[in-house]
Amino acid sequence: MLFTAFEPSGDDHAAAVIAELRRRESSLPIYAWGGPKMERAGAALVGRTGGNAVMGLPGPRKIAEHLAIKRDIRRWLDERLAAVHVPVDSPAANFPVCALTRRAGMRIIHLVAPQMWAWGEWRTRKLRRLTDKVLCLLPFEEDWFQQRGIAARFIGHPLFDEPLDLADLDRRAARIDQGGAIGAPRVALMPGSRPGELRSSWPRLLDAFKRLSRDFPSATGVVAATTSDVAASLRERARSLGDGAWPDRLSVVAGDTDAVIRWCDYALVVSGTVTLQIARQHKPMATFYCPNRLMFETLGRALVSTRFYTLPNLIAERAVVPELIPYYRADGEDLALEVIKFMRRTNYADDQRRELAQMCKRFEGRNAAVAAAEEVLDALGAAPV
Repeated sequence: MLFTAFEPSGDDHAAAVIAELRRRESSLPIYAWGGPKMERAGAALVGRTGGNAVMGLPGPRKIAEHLAIKRDIRRWLDERLAAVHVPVDSPAANFPVCALTRRAGMRIIHLVAPQMWAWGEWRTRKLRRLTDKVLCLLPFEEDWFQQRGIAARFIGHPLFDEPLDLADLDRRAARIDQGGAIGAPRVALMPGSRPGELRSSWPRLLDAFKRLSRDFPSATGVVAATTSDVAASLRERARSLGDGAWPDRLSVVAGDTDAVIRWCDYALVVSGTVTLQIARQHKPMATFYCPNRLMFETLGRALVSTRFYTLPNLIAERAVVPELIPYYRADGEDLALEVIKFMRRTNYADDQRRELAQMCKRFEGRNAAVAAAEEVLDALGAAPV
């Protein structure tokens, strides 16, 4: 069995499934091109990938890296027999690998559906050739792929696999208070994790918090940084902006996004999977994204076919969360105004909390890792000997 994952999120998703497979079949040979979490879960790591996630079109260095990986996998397949290939997300990187494993006679089970419902529906023809089943993390995806002749199953989302430990979250949130983050409103700032996201979103979020602080001196903010390196980078970027010192009532927490969500009253967040983490705790949020204007206006609007961009809205099929996408302003004024709306219109925040709670019910009774492991083992049983 072979797993291929090319981004940190893919490392997360695959690791949970590999751990479940190991629990069920401890001697099952599992090989992977992936990251450290997959290795710790029990895969024999053939190649290490996933250090730097890429959104949009990859650059020459990333393309060269993927070509080298493809050559390595081709050589590996020439020397070993594997029955099932599990490509994890990253269709641009995984499709060339799927072509190799398909020619080798392997069954292919996609873990995480490619977002063809958002853009590039023409790619379904390629996916139909290069998959035996697509395992979907979002509830609407199963019908979408099945209607296009592709076997699919909604397995749930890993974020919802384990119940929240609210007592532990309360303790971790209290530590944020003890670090000096006391005041109101409590605003979580979530600038994303990819370098491009950080460059574009962070100056706007910082400006939004400064604007809020001028109007509401007791406002307190916490930046949810994915890692300590990202936290240090954000402080350095703030210094380089040259428009004043780091705000007194703004702090950074690295590597504990759930605690920051528990702590906050409202969140300003770069649109992405983290919106589901926020939704899970029913916290009001506004989302935004800062694309390259020329690229988005010339290509993005023509390619993107979905009404919404933010996951809670896509799942609910209506505008539950405010989307400021595309966000072209150079400052954070519109972001600050969204927080003020939450503060001054109680029903506005309460309605979103109720809608988010309703959306989360779509994931109840499912365990993505368990369902995915079942599908992979079924494919292994059906594979030619």
